[in-house]
Amino acid sequence: MSVVYGLGIQLHIFIVYKNRGYAYKVAWRSGLLGFFLGLGILITRLASYSWCIFGFYMALLSFFHFSEYLTTAIINPKSLSLDSFLLNHSKEYGIAALCSWLEFFVECYFFPHWKELSWCTCFGLFLCIVGELVRKGAMFTAGTNFNHIIQSHREEGHVLVSHGLYAWCRHPSYVGWFWWSIGTQIVLCNPICTVVYAVASWRFFKQRVVEEEITLLNFFGEDYVNYQRRVPTGLPWIQGYRLEL
Repeated sequence: MSVVYGLGIQLHIFIVYKNRGYAYKVAWRSGLLGFFLGLGILITRLASYSWCIFGFYMALLSFFHFSEYLTTAIINPKSLSLDSFLLNHSKEYGIAALCSWLEFFVECYFFPHWKELSWCTCFGLFLCIVGELVRKGAMFTAGTNFNHIIQSHREEGHVLVSHGLYAWCRHPSYVGWFWWSIGTQIVLCNPICTVVYAVASWRFFKQRVVEEEITLLNFFGEDYVNYQRRVPTGLPWIQGYRLEL
């Protein structure tokens, strides 16, 4: 009953405030994410093991999206917007999430023993936690230089970050997100979506890295060329954009 009551409150907030100002829109998004985080934790405590792993997934997904907004608010409030939640990242992102849920529910019904591989869930949790730490560590290291949107012009004070995690790989925030996304499907023991997510994420970041590095080369010139020579992208089999001299 308490879960139903909590959901009712969240729906009330959504209906009443969704067309209000910015603060209200932040509030109901945060409230819904907080609700599903709590619901996910509750499921992990009370449900059978097959459904327990879906609770882990709900908690991981909710925490990721809320922490994206919170971290941006801390490190670079000037770039903060509702898009910082990454809830509307892209149509493909939403379709991928729906497909992963569909696979889980179908396999849980027809092949429940597939969802009882504890070692698989533990490995997925490990990937998600490491991926989350790497991504948030990269965001904090970059500070005001970090932005969810590739910039077309160099802002005042924008510098080339090459210390911390950036001394080990050129795109640690993408590395973290890449492994986190794959980890979520391993948590769910979704064999099909694990492969699909890996391929789709790799293709997305391959294109994203090229687009970003073109702008970084325009911003920092030879300094970035030298940085490329010293440090790999960190993503498997992705070299990034190479300037032909």
